Amino acid sequence: MLGIALREQTAPRQYAFSFSNFSEFFKEPLYWRTFLRTAIMSIVATALTLLIAFPVSYYIAKMLRGRSKSLLFLLCLIPFWVSELVRTYGWMILLRETGVISNALQWLGLVSGPVELLYNDAAIMVGLVYTSMLFMVVPLVTVLESLSDDIIEASYDLGGNMWTTMKNIVIPHAMPGIVSGCIIVFMMTLGNYLTPNLLGGKDSLWFTEQIYTQFITRFNWELGSAFGILLLLLSSLIVWLGLKLTKQTLTSTMAS
Repeated sequence: MLGIALREQTAPRQYAFSFSNFSEFFKEPLYWRTFLRTAIMSIVATALTLLIAFPVSYYIAKMLRGRSKSLLFLLCLIPFWVSELVRTYGWMILLRETGVISNALQWLGLVSGPVELLYNDAAIMVGLVYTSMLFMVVPLVTVLESLSDDIIEASYDLGGNMWTTMKNIVIPHAMPGIVSGCIIVFMMTLGNYLTPNLLGGKDSLWFTEQIYTQFITRFNWELGSAFGILLLLLSSLIVWLGLKLTKQTLTSTMAS
């Protein structure tokens, strides 16, 4: 892909070395604005997934025992037995103007007419968080299960409350799992095509849609490859910054 991105067609089946595909990205505001929007929304989706998944993971790992623990983890797993396409269409059934949520709001008298909840940033965010949830829960549950209950009990015995125990013991211990989950979720979200396209509609402005357009619609493999390389560089840069800020190494994070 890098080789294709660094060439320019000068004649039929003839190419010359060129950086024009990368310069085209910066010349067209739509391209780099979509690029930044995708990065920002992916970071927000990752943060929301972590905020939701952490208490769920802690409850599964430390509060439940035996069959109830396996049952709750199974409930998190079941939606992923079907494809992402089926799950996304499920959200479309819930959020569309004639969908379940709109009809429920009308039945309760909260709205006077049908409500369209699709084709906006909120719908995209809901779909991205839901699609990524399991990949945050699994590493968190794994790392939290390795935390001894005796250490948590000792914290309470020494006068600590729930917040100080979380801040000083649980979160530092779970940091490899947090970083691992965030990396996986961020990479999946950044490269997601199906969910933003279906829940956000034609105005979703997701960068993977730009890549798809160049490859499939315009048959411009050179520009599409350049966009793919830029997306890879962006994701690698943000992952590197995340590791530096959390003082984690990629080896320890992936081992969790």
